[in-house]
Amino acid sequence: MSKINVAIVGLSFGLEFVPIYCKHPDVDKVFIVDKNEKLLSLAKERYSIPDEQCFTDLQSVLDIKEIDAVHLVTPPATHAPFSIRVLNAGKHCGCTIPMGLSIQELKDIIAAKKSSGKNYMFMETTIYQREFLYIKELYNKGELGRIQYMSCAHYQDMEGWPEYWEGFPPLMHPTHAVAPCLMLSGHLPEKVYARGSGKVHDELKKKYNCPYAFESAFITLQDSDITIEMERFLYGVARSYSECFRIYGENKSFEWQQLADENPVLYTRTGALQDVDITNEKNEKSKRGGEITEERIQIPDYAYLLPKEIAPFTTNTVYNNENTHLSFKQGGGHGGSHPHLVHDFVRSIIENRKPTIDDIMGAYWTGTGICAHKSAMEGGAVIDIPKFDEL
Repeated sequence: MSKINVAIVGLSFGLEFVPIYCKHPDVDKVFIVDKNEKLLSLAKERYSIPDEQCFTDLQSVLDIKEIDAVHLVTPPATHAPFSIRVLNAGKHCGCTIPMGLSIQELKDIIAAKKSSGKNYMFMETTIYQREFLYIKELYNKGELGRIQYMSCAHYQDMEGWPEYWEGFPPLMHPTHAVAPCLMLSGHLPEKVYARGSGKVHDELKKKYNCPYAFESAFITLQDSDITIEMERFLYGVARSYSECFRIYGENKSFEWQQLADENPVLYTRTGALQDVDITNEKNEKSKRGGEITEERIQIPDYAYLLPKEIAPFTTNTVYNNENTHLSFKQGGGHGGSHPHLVHDFVRSIIENRKPTIDDIMGAYWTGTGICAHKSAMEGGAVIDIPKFDEL
């Protein structure tokens, strides 16, 4: 297979991906789907997409044999049922986050993927953003040394978002927080312990029956002594948006910036801890441990990893300060991740290989949050995360 045809379903935020697919050298035709005909018309005219490649319902593109792959950018409750329909139609599926809203939905997607023989890619942006690519590079070079601890968070105020987000349990949608830590660790999550904190107002509790303003969790990993701390809120907390992670290594540690206009901090530890000779006051200070230096760092762009046709999309996007979309504006542009995400999906199909984040990885990452929310609702019970790779 030299080129593929792709359908993008859902243009509210999916519009951001249309020009990337249109420019990708391995994509022939781009089809678009949205029930909002005004939005459909805008995308059609802006990107010169023929009328016969524009539709208002998913089934229309599932019935077209020449379409190889479908990228779903639709509301959360549709993700599992739409993914299953795409896979059952014999097409490769890429789906935005979350993968599903229950453990059973995750298992159903895995079963559909296995039955179809097609690719499923969980389209999580954070492992393609500049910050993660940078810290992965340091780790692979051995500069961090042994990882000792990781923490992550996704802070977001979702007042005013579409009604299906109202009262959404914080950790039911965990992957913008936890994905970088789980990816870097190289281990699957095993157990999770979580607590809820604070309260949302009564109206927000109706849809999902979650009373908490904040949920936080500790995650243990299979065959690893590393613990990951995870936290998230969606309503009623005075804090600006951030998708962030902190990696604490034996030799170097990385901390996300607190304010958007700052740079992150890299800590470097030199020298090993030694016994203190309390009889030698002159040398006592130098023997109390290694020296720690700290510096603000400028994260490089990684556009050079992409084909030249789509490399500019790490910085040039559909949504910007003049043409805003809440998930893009609040997310700080998702760290230039979108063309990397598209490229991985397309190339996985061309090369007949698994995408970087397949159905099993997506289920573990999403399932960690579902189990964490269950733990919080049960007052901090330790919950075993299902072994999705054994299904």
